[in-house]
Amino acid sequence: MTGDEGSIDRPQLEVVGKLDPDEVRSVAVLVEAATEVDGVRPLSEHVMLHLRYGGDSPARNVLVYVGGTLAAYGHLDTTDQVAGASAEVVVHPDFRRSGLGRFLVQATLDETPDGRLRLWAHGDQAAAAALAASMGFRQSRTLLQLRRSLFAALPRPVLRPGIAIRTFEPGRDDATWVALNATVFRDHPEQGGWSVDDLHRRMAEPWFDPTGFFLAERGERMVGFHWTKVHGGEHSHGPDGRHGHEAIGEVYVVGVHPDEHGTGLGKALTLTGLHHLRQLGLPEAMLYVEADNAAALGLYTSLGFTRWETDVMFSRDAGSAA
Repeated sequence: MTGDEGSIDRPQLEVVGKLDPDEVRSVAVLVEAATEVDGVRPLSEHVMLHLRYGGDSPARNVLVYVGGTLAAYGHLDTTDQVAGASAEVVVHPDFRRSGLGRFLVQATLDETPDGRLRLWAHGDQAAAAALAASMGFRQSRTLLQLRRSLFAALPRPVLRPGIAIRTFEPGRDDATWVALNATVFRDHPEQGGWSVDDLHRRMAEPWFDPTGFFLAERGERMVGFHWTKVHGGEHSHGPDGRHGHEAIGEVYVVGVHPDEHGTGLGKALTLTGLHHLRQLGLPEAMLYVEADNAAALGLYTSLGFTRWETDVMFSRDAGSAA
């Protein structure tokens, strides 16, 4: 989400379902332009994955053109009937401070089923916060990005008796992992709802590597996992074939079955993945964690992670006035 002010002449609005290939390319170019200026991607991995294939049929794509150029884009997901619709929006840097951000957010609001909207602002930028507040949104969620050097001292993982760690086997472990992920993240607003198709979308990405996807088992039962990722570098590219930064390791997802809480398995799995990323020659590791997840923050800070940047969700209830 990006903020702006002022006015602009005659923006042309289109709201569509699935995007065609030309529209996908135009959105990708817009995203890369915003990333270059802001230093943070304006759309989440989840949205970018779906965009690569044209998007999900239930999603709405809000396209704003100025003079035939895609000047702003919004992705609207209306599938969560409990929490309400969610959106991510971005304005091309060349068209900011012209009122286009407000126009885009209002157009996205108009597409919601009941007037409720949860709006992500990646990077916690002051302009986005000001725009959200001026339109009746309140801050409702904060997601932190943490980082640590992989050159610094790294303890060896310690496993309790009866626990073994192996790597993910595509085809064999898919459904079992999805079921465990749903149990581990049953209260998480996004992660807990992953399907086998969501897993397969990520497995189809160039960065996917099963040798960096670690599973913990007690006997024949899967009880935990740490899925690592190499982010950036040659593993993920923009439309021009390049990425905006050197490769960095990512603690992508760590999960432990509730029956294993308090056993140190989460720490052991995290360290297993960090050692793997170090062995790849990567200098640094990153991760995302909810700001109110005290247990996870305590674990990660004890392992040397520090705060790097912040993403914020703003929410607006039905009937809220700007």
